[in-house]
Amino acid sequence: MTQLSSHQKQLLLDYCLGLTSQSETAEAETLVSSNPQAAQLASTFKSALHPLEAVQPQSCPDELAVKTIERVSSARTSELRLQDLLATEQSRAAGAERWFWPDWGKRLATAAAFMVVGSILITVFGTVHSYVRHSAIRQRCQMGMHEIWRGLDQYNADYGALPAVASVAGAPWWKIGDQSENGHSNTRALWLLVALQYVEPSSFVCPGSPRGKAVVLDTCHSPEYRDFPGREYVTYSFRIRCDKGQDSRLICRKILMADLNPLFEDLPRDHSKSLDLRLTKELLTRNSINHNRRGQNILCGDGRVEFVRRRRVGIAEDDIFTLQDRDVYHGTEVPSCATDAFLAP
Repeated sequence: MTQLSSHQKQLLLDYCLGLTSQSETAEAETLVSSNPQAAQLASTFKSALHPLEAVQPQSCPDELAVKTIERVSSARTSELRLQDLLATEQSRAAGAERWFWPDWGKRLATAAAFMVVGSILITVFGTVHSYVRHSAIRQRCQMGMHEIWRGLDQYNADYGALPAVASVAGAPWWKIGDQSENGHSNTRALWLLVALQYVEPSSFVCPGSPRGKAVVLDTCHSPEYRDFPGREYVTYSFRIRCDKGQDSRLICRKILMADLNPLFEDLPRDHSKSLDLRLTKELLTRNSINHNRRGQNILCGDGRVEFVRRRRVGIAEDDIFTLQDRDVYHGTEVPSCATDAFLAP
């Protein structure tokens, strides 16, 4: 049996990748049907490439394309200027030293070309590496949110409602880590998922958070804990129920949680102190710190996780990090209606 040529092997690889033209596709299919070795090689290629079908394609960010085009344009301008300079120097009378200019001119042009190309590649690769790294962090964050949703879904199936703890009207929701018997925070209900082993504690820490860490597993089930030990152990914000009652079931259109609310990044560690936060223009436009202010992941009641670059979501464009018609926060406020999504702290 005749061995496949390098051209035929390359044709089969391009065919399996979907990169062939119509004529090349026909040629590859004829080769596969008539040559057992080609058929086996094509089958091997398809098996190796099969896992890539599960990868979701992501569009190149606009800022990367713009920066790349600007860098290429700048590099082209610099190259043209260098060529003009070399042409001027080569045409200038140099007396006895004229003999080395042609050779050195070529060397300088080559070196300059390498420098230009190198600077472009360094910038592009650096930008691409940063984009890939942040994209991987966002995906890991989404995986953690999916784990939390699965825990909520299982808890809801077991108890017929979402996790909740008793509270009184006007109780503060910002005192994370207060382990006193009468203490309260918006994360106490979520701690039940950890205490009852529905969710691993590490899932409550976004990998992009600059100061998060997971609860030590040896201590997470200690009876002395009624809440997460501190803010650094839970770097997400969760929906606060409205004061007129709210369905405790999982409802697909509701946003259950999101990356850390940028309004409440720095809370008083002394729970005896009061919280007094006034909105500013900067606070109203700031995204979560978890992903370098580029946006935030949100988890909906149907388990869907989405990365959004704006805080206003939905048809009504409701700001998920603020209450409607409120500019001052003392840590006890709740939404006045079920349509006002408020995720805190």
